Amino acid sequence: MSMLLALLLQVGPHAGTDTLPDPHDALRDRAPRETALEPPVDPTSQWLQTCLDLLDEDASRAHTLAQIRRNEASGADRVIANHCLGLAATELGLWNDARSAFLAARDETPVEEARTRARFGAMAGNAALAGGDAEEAIALLSAAQADARSAASATLEAIAAADMARALVALDRRQEALLALANVTRLEPDKAEGWLLTATLFRRMERLDDAQEAIERAAMLAPQNAEVGLEAGVIAVLAGREESARQSWQSVIVMQPDSPAAATAKTYLAQLGPGPEEPATP
Repeated sequence: MSMLLALLLQVGPHAGTDTLPDPHDALRDRAPRETALEPPVDPTSQWLQTCLDLLDEDASRAHTLAQIRRNEASGADRVIANHCLGLAATELGLWNDARSAFLAARDETPVEEARTRARFGAMAGNAALAGGDAEEAIALLSAAQADARSAASATLEAIAAADMARALVALDRRQEALLALANVTRLEPDKAEGWLLTATLFRRMERLDDAQEAIERAAMLAPQNAEVGLEAGVIAVLAGREESARQSWQSVIVMQPDSPAAATAKTYLAQLGPGPEEPATP
């Protein structure tokens, strides 16, 4: 394993989550730090650790430190500096800066380290999508998928494909988005998020039978996922199955009563009105 990849696995972005997050969230996710018998003494590891620790408490300072480090460094140190710079820019909502930093990190990573290049490429595409540049996001995510295939990483390819679908939907290219999501569910059939995204897109295309099939698959894989419950209820109510919708949304409230998803479920239930056995609110 190369030094660069080892560093990223130690304190870098998490590339193997069970869900495929929305653009604003994906770039903020970082892997839990691996527990070692002895603390790392490598200066590059120590600098990256310090920069990442600053992200939550002072992202602006982390951004500045990363810029200084990048301008003074070369090789793996420069890649690591761009990595933290991109994460700091993400925390600050500076999407162009984030994209540029992640793209620089990818381009300065050796070609033979395809997995690391795929991770940075996917993060650059994600930043482009979050910044509203869907066309650029598609180009970056396509390259990320190619690197992920070279690295034989189904998880990274699925993450890039899911964001590719989001970018295609943003451009109203829904049939192409369906193909991208079909790739996600092919690569990771046992992950619920791909099926949830597929169900949502089918529902928006008014293909409710297909949407129902996909959401049932998602619910089987992640029965406690509140977003799955919300979507199941929306699909049900559009199909005229109000009682099923009511049950789905009530299950969200029971599972996660204080969550934003529960608040949304309560709003949906209020719009439906009382059930057949519920008294109307005065």
